[in-house]
Amino acid sequence: MNQLVELSPQPIWRHFQALCKIPRPSKHEDAVRTYVKEFGESLGLDTIVDEVGNLIIRKPATPGMENRRGVVFQSHLDMVPQKNADTDHDFTRDPIKAYVDGEWVTAEGTTLGADNGIGVVAAMAVLESTDIPHGPLEALFTIDEESGMTGAHGLKPGILQGEIMLNMDSEDEGELYVGCAGGVDVSVSHRYQEESLAEGYKSFHLSLKGLKGGHSGVDIKLQRGNANKLMVRLLKALSAKDVRLVEYSGGTLRNAIPREAFAQIVVPSDNQDEAARIVDEHLEMFRVELAEVEPNLNLVMMESEPAQKAMSKAHQSQLLDTLHVSPNGVHRMSLSVEGVVETSNNLAVIKVKDGEIAVENMVRSLIDSAREDHAESIASLYRLIGAEVKKQGAYPGWKPNTESTILKTMVDIHEQLFGYKPEIKVIHAGLECGLLGSAYPNWDMISFGPTIQFPHSPDEKVHIPAVENFWNYLVKTLEAIPEA
Repeated sequence: MNQLVELSPQPIWRHFQALCKIPRPSKHEDAVRTYVKEFGESLGLDTIVDEVGNLIIRKPATPGMENRRGVVFQSHLDMVPQKNADTDHDFTRDPIKAYVDGEWVTAEGTTLGADNGIGVVAAMAVLESTDIPHGPLEALFTIDEESGMTGAHGLKPGILQGEIMLNMDSEDEGELYVGCAGGVDVSVSHRYQEESLAEGYKSFHLSLKGLKGGHSGVDIKLQRGNANKLMVRLLKALSAKDVRLVEYSGGTLRNAIPREAFAQIVVPSDNQDEAARIVDEHLEMFRVELAEVEPNLNLVMMESEPAQKAMSKAHQSQLLDTLHVSPNGVHRMSLSVEGVVETSNNLAVIKVKDGEIAVENMVRSLIDSAREDHAESIASLYRLIGAEVKKQGAYPGWKPNTESTILKTMVDIHEQLFGYKPEIKVIHAGLECGLLGSAYPNWDMISFGPTIQFPHSPDEKVHIPAVENFWNYLVKTLEAIPEA
């Protein structure tokens, strides 16, 4: 990881290397907040923690810039904790092992945390700078963005004085985002009956791995495999041979496309060869169907410890049928923004064990009413089998402002710096801008950032040249902020 401090711009990578050493999964931001808070205090800057846990650091304008409009930097302190099954890593304790791979920085077997660590360290680099002209600055570091947007939900009006908000949580160089999707979680809980197994069953473990996964908003249109949907298809086929489900675990986070799924099953002794044939058949089928997007897909059936109980046949049939038809992926493309998903769902997490079923869905939409309708249709499906369903954590989308003055300024600066105009886009992901704009409706907001590929997955990586361009763009934007 010492390679990072040799990269340019040095302030960005020096702070990012330090950030990688601090565990910061969602809901565990205390250590990183303390680190950034002490950083602000060491600079003699006004540093506060609000009642929900967000951190705010204020820096006065440089001499001669006091009359410029105030700017709020916004980024989130937490990161998505995703790792490969064979990676030994505790996100609440262990540092991220970042390294340079050609033109990219990535991590060993885990998410990197460039989402949104790069935004955090960019703000820190400006706060400590002595040679960057700027007007009044406020850096807002929110908590729990990836697991519920708790910080954005809890931000109170009146704490921040800035008029322009720069959200540094986008992931494509050469693009400025002026709108985003809203979202809501659909959580399902249900009970099932277990039955004692008669003689003549043998236990096996099914392992479906090697999928790319990815961000359940940004990557949903790529039509990558969903490990839960694939495993359910296999289990339905096996059920026809009296195969019984003992336990199931698929996916880990509501906002990450599930890359892996695991099931313990029991198979009648006289059907073992047929079950193995069905597994091999489905592996080949899945590889053909997903050849263009999932070249590393793998499915293995191995003997496991004997099981004493399994899900009843009636409940197994009911559960697998329901999961099979449960919506997943793109529901509708936008009719107003070409090439952008309007509404989607991620069948994210399924847990089955000891008579309990838990299913987590994440619905996103550019249109709040469409988000609510799709969420309710999913909830209705699970209610039909008697499950308890909760819709929670809803947050609004961010409606584009075509009259934005900071948008015009940043388009002009981008063309001056890089020789071409940036694309103006709307993202099918849950930026905090929608919620923050509800508390501060006067804000003129833009979201931008360097190129980050495969966020929310262990393949996450950030493009080193794009980080330098992002930094230069940010500095020039601060110099060009208009007068109040």
